[in-house]
Amino acid sequence: MSLEFIISQSLYFIIPLLVVAIAGLFAERSGTINIALEGLMMIGAFFGVLFIHFMQEAHILDNNQQLLLILALLVAGVSGIIFSSLLAFLAINMKADQTIGGTALNLLAAAFVIFLSKAIIKDTRVYFKARFQLKSTFLNKVPFLNYIFFDRAYLTTYIGIIILIITIVIFKYTKFGLRLSSCGEHPEAAQSVGINVVKYRWIGVLISGFLGAMGGLIYVIPTAISFDGSVSGYGFLALAVLIFGQWKPGRIFLSAIFFGTFSMLSVSFFGFGFIKDFMEKYPKVPLSMIIRMLPYLVTMIALAISSKKSRAPKAAGKPFEATSI
Repeated sequence: MSLEFIISQSLYFIIPLLVVAIAGLFAERSGTINIALEGLMMIGAFFGVLFIHFMQEAHILDNNQQLLLILALLVAGVSGIIFSSLLAFLAINMKADQTIGGTALNLLAAAFVIFLSKAIIKDTRVYFKARFQLKSTFLNKVPFLNYIFFDRAYLTTYIGIIILIITIVIFKYTKFGLRLSSCGEHPEAAQSVGINVVKYRWIGVLISGFLGAMGGLIYVIPTAISFDGSVSGYGFLALAVLIFGQWKPGRIFLSAIFFGTFSMLSVSFFGFGFIKDFMEKYPKVPLSMIIRMLPYLVTMIALAISSKKSRAPKAAGKPFEATSI
């Protein structure tokens, strides 16, 4: 297995983890815990893939697959905004327990997408034709880089990087980012200087919904040819990325690289000759099962080690009662 193959395959897992973790960042920095990232990924993946399915069946944009992908990402994002508004209403307006509300939305999303799939296309799987790789020879003179970033790459890789850069700029250099963060740290102090905490928390959750749902489609496109209602727990893994990244965009990116690489290894381990030889020599050892569990085992170990240093926004998960100033 070549190094360029390992890097290109790792990006298929790093980018969705990055985008979904950033989705959680916007909600939690505003003061709302978003446990529903898994459900948002399901919703976004379903509506995005369904859109692609019908467009490809009708042979619309057959000659412009990248535009089709961009439109599908927008469809996924809008569906995420609508779905996340349920969490915003429960957590912000009704002041319900945010963990329970997010868990309920995860359960709802899992059943909802299967129900819609059966109702719309009479199947539990929504298929699409996977033709979204860039297949570009832009850096053909540098085969290593061309293979990773242009030949085997997806447009979603660059979208994920752009989202990361915009997020860093928002939270470090803009009034909006500072005000959003203040609502998650000291909402009473924020309100005392005229910031509408409820409004900013709604905005944080809706942005989270948009990005989380986009992340679901970004995960499915390079790793499958259909969507069956599952994102394999990557919404919860993205939460681990967010926590391990200490709610900071730069650290979240490094955390996504760490967890994404292990995720790649868990599905591509047969490409390593020594692992294949070991499994043939010791067939009774459940090595494949152990390797498939690797991302989640690493998650537990990493969180156990870093939990003492973990510092979430102070007011995250705490209902806010707006008062007249």
